[in-house]
Amino acid sequence: MIVTYKTITHNKKINSYIANADKTLKVMGYTEHSFLHVLICVGVVERVLDYLEFDNHTIELGKIAAYMHDIGNGVNRVGHGITGGIMAFQLLDRLEMDPDDISKVIQAIGHHDEFAAGSMSEVCAALILADKTDVRRSRVRPDTADKSGIHYRVNYSCTDSKIYLKNKVFMLKLTIDTDICSVLDYFKAFMERMDLSVDAAKFLGLEFELYINNQKMC
Repeated sequence: MIVTYKTITHNKKINSYIANADKTLKVMGYTEHSFLHVLICVGVVERVLDYLEFDNHTIELGKIAAYMHDIGNGVNRVGHGITGGIMAFQLLDRLEMDPDDISKVIQAIGHHDEFAAGSMSEVCAALILADKTDVRRSRVRPDTADKSGIHYRVNYSCTDSKIYLKNKVFMLKLTIDTDICSVLDYFKAFMERMDLSVDAAKFLGLEFELYINNQKMC
């Protein structure tokens, strides 16, 4: 059966798992991982793979992986990529998706988070770039318990976030309010994410560049 991105976005079970995963993270005090985060990741994955001139089928698989990548958070934050990959396999297998396509999707989901991250394919690398560069004030929940936490401060300090793709460079440009969060705090919180982004970009034949307040950081 041909399973498309549209098929996935209209699947009530998958949408329920996405919504409930975000509810779990809210209780745990994590930043927003709702449909907004999911759709931002879908958009970035599509941009990256299209920029690199991958075929439409590969782009479709990338969008499916991005849409489903955080469902494992509904079980536990720890190892949510691996858990999410197992859940995605069951859901996609029941939809009779082609096994080769399922393998590419669950591989990307299983390797996207810091617990077991690594660029195993173009789809996986594009997902890592999308997920790790989603930094923005709107990810902060107004009722988050720990407003002093570094992840809260880093995201809340980010007043503007843009991604550019040009000349084989994946560029993340952030504007942060340094009265809320210092540049050093940003790297303390997100150093591992930036390292993963550098590796993912390299896998895709791109360079990763980060600008904060118009200054090049890497």
